[in-house]
Amino acid sequence: MKRRVDVPVLFPEMTENPWLTSRTGDQSGVHSSGLTTLELCAGAGGQALGYEQAGIGHAALVELNKHACATLRLNRPDWNVIEQDLNTFSGAAFKGVDIISGGLPCPPFSIAGKQLGTKDERNLFPAMIRLVDEIRPRAVMIENVRGILDAVFEDYRQYVAAALRTLGYEPGWKLMNASDFGVPQLRPRVVFVAVRKEYTEHFEWPEERGTPETVGEVLYDLMAANGWKGARAWSKAADEIAPTIVGGSQKHGGPDLGPTRARQAWATLGVDGLGVANESPAPDFVGMPRLTVRMVARLQGFPDTWQFSGGKTASYRQVGNAFPPPFAKAVAGNLIACLTSSRLVKAVG
Repeated sequence: MKRRVDVPVLFPEMTENPWLTSRTGDQSGVHSSGLTTLELCAGAGGQALGYEQAGIGHAALVELNKHACATLRLNRPDWNVIEQDLNTFSGAAFKGVDIISGGLPCPPFSIAGKQLGTKDERNLFPAMIRLVDEIRPRAVMIENVRGILDAVFEDYRQYVAAALRTLGYEPGWKLMNASDFGVPQLRPRVVFVAVRKEYTEHFEWPEERGTPETVGEVLYDLMAANGWKGARAWSKAADEIAPTIVGGSQKHGGPDLGPTRARQAWATLGVDGLGVANESPAPDFVGMPRLTVRMVARLQGFPDTWQFSGGKTASYRQVGNAFPPPFAKAVAGNLIACLTSSRLVKAVG
């Protein structure tokens, strides 16, 4: 097993991060890897799109939210989208899939919530473990919020890791930031990867890949779309990457850019975070503009061609809760390198 010897691992006493970091999975173009994934809690498709861009096919995507399912079907009519509760979903039909991927619900572990963890009905790690047992993929990749690395969840992380080790996998957790992969946003996320033990020597975490553009650079053309005279000045002043975009609750309130502290951070970039606009500012607009759903989607790394189903609130929540496609693509690329490298080594041997 590869272990970093010159730089401390994230949790050295628990060996929760057993792999090195490298550019192993860098890819110059999109091509099929021949690998397939079953995605859990697919949401609006951020992770799925990143996997597609890396060259991984989709056996199916499981998602409960009707608006998110409609978004997936709208953008990729050929994808097998299954609108179902993960707790009742059976993986029997998907044996032979190479990877199980997904973004399990974050509220059980989010510092913005009550951090109920295992006591939260939205905790779907047990369902994920059950499906890994049923399907036995070659690798697993799950993203979650940084709060899952808090000390209060140490025992639970150990439980998840032990359950997968029992099934023959080597697991690891790593905190990374979307901005390290070109996303113009400060978005720390924890990525959990587990690979079957015969592939352990071949996995490495993706290395950061360039400095992202600022909010002003990324959004100038959208801010100026309706002829706003202040767009250029606004763009120059919005000279930092965005704070973490917050999707908000599925049950309460309308779309906004987060609690008071988040809105204050947006204000330093000249953005009114109290709501989400329907369109770009008018020519004679005065004051701080609000972002549109399309602007937020661009800050999340979605291409402008990716459409979102539902009204403004439903669309914004899908965007705000997404895993940025460029981030997902980077991790997927290293999984491809791991699984295909191992396959080639075995073939040669």
